[in-house]
Amino acid sequence: MTDTHAIAGVPMKWVGPVRISGNVATTETQVPLATYESPLWPSVGRGAKVSMLAEKGIVATLVDERMTRSVLVEAADAGTAYEATRIIDARIDELREVVRGCSRFAELIGVRHEITGHLLFIRFEFSTGDASGHNMATLASDALLGHLLQTIPGIAYGSISGNYCTDKKATAINGLLGRGKNVVTELLVPRDVVEGVLHTTAAKIAELNLRKNLLGTLLAGGIRSANAHYANMLLGLYLATGQDAANIVEGSQGVTTAEDRDGDLYFSCTLPNLIVGTVGNGKGLGFVETNLSRLGCRADRAPGENARRLAVIVAATVLCGELSLLAAQTNPGELMRAHVLLERDNKTAKVGV
Repeated sequence: MTDTHAIAGVPMKWVGPVRISGNVATTETQVPLATYESPLWPSVGRGAKVSMLAEKGIVATLVDERMTRSVLVEAADAGTAYEATRIIDARIDELREVVRGCSRFAELIGVRHEITGHLLFIRFEFSTGDASGHNMATLASDALLGHLLQTIPGIAYGSISGNYCTDKKATAINGLLGRGKNVVTELLVPRDVVEGVLHTTAAKIAELNLRKNLLGTLLAGGIRSANAHYANMLLGLYLATGQDAANIVEGSQGVTTAEDRDGDLYFSCTLPNLIVGTVGNGKGLGFVETNLSRLGCRADRAPGENARRLAVIVAATVLCGELSLLAAQTNPGELMRAHVLLERDNKTAKVGV
């Protein structure tokens, strides 16, 4: 009989350490990456080595944090829907009390809305402590929706989720307004490190970033995104730390910036939709508990601080992998040689197939 509770094993390695500073954490830590793409480990490791050779390491700035859930209500017409939005905006303090009544950690921090025809989409935004907040936000939104239906005339239930959140989909609204943790990472790499460790130049990386990440993504029709492979590092860390892996869909939206500063390289990755938590579903597994503890994300801190620490570690790891890949792609053949060496058996690698 099939065991419905079996754990799927994914190869995992610790790489680093990565040097991180900024407004959330100052640390040097190895990071766990669970992946079948074995070249990711040495690639992120090379980026981590660069971070250790930079004076401040990777400076990670947490800009914002919020979890969202949108509900849908029907109105008799657009005018009625508009009146409903005016009532909602005037009752924010009342709605905050509704949320406090159903959760110890959720806090309503914003409400946005949009009217289409006679339909009203309402996007609630919450702080959720150390949880990523999916269930917490849905529970609070359900209570808010019930309260609105009882107290605002002319509206009726549409759905507990109206896709204006937006969960596990690449959308413009998440890039614009954020969902999860918004983290900006920056690294200033000295010229000798660019040449000696990355085997390239700042000018080549800056030019490739412009042509590949910005222009290439533009031509491909990317949505609020311009990067090489954020999803690879996100998935590796999400699986290793018990996150909902489907959130790499919106999490991988982000923008890479690269500048040649007189031979030194300024490199930055902006991730507006990092959805991570250190408590909640998936965190009770033994290997997850071990990994979070080793990352320093199980310490006795104020609510939310462990999740913020995890977010900046994830964002810094993304930068490590992004930098290493772009550097490799400035050199003809380097990327493919690494994949042949690390992903194929020795016999195949020897004949160069």
